[in-house]
Amino acid sequence: MTSPILTKVMPSYPPEAKKAGVQGRVVLDATISKEGSVVGLHAASGPEMLRQSALDAVHQWKYKPYLLNGNPVEVKTTINIIYTLKK
Repeated sequence: MTSPILTKVMPSYPPEAKKAGVQGRVVLDATISKEGSVVGLHAASGPEMLRQSALDAVHQWKYKPYLLNGNPVEVKTTINIIYTLKK
């Protein structure tokens, strides 16, 4: 299966989180519009220091519109962004 994401901006690791050694998963709830834009985005969970970086990046993503019976539809989805520091 090909990815429905047409444009994917990778989040930058916030310097203050990196310095503090903060790692983890940020879970975002999003709605993908009929046009494929990310709308209604908010952080459901994850380290506070990483949330804004994840939101800023994912808000720029563009999806191939989801189709139902050949017609584009709005969909709700969950997006996981994982931040890991190299050892």
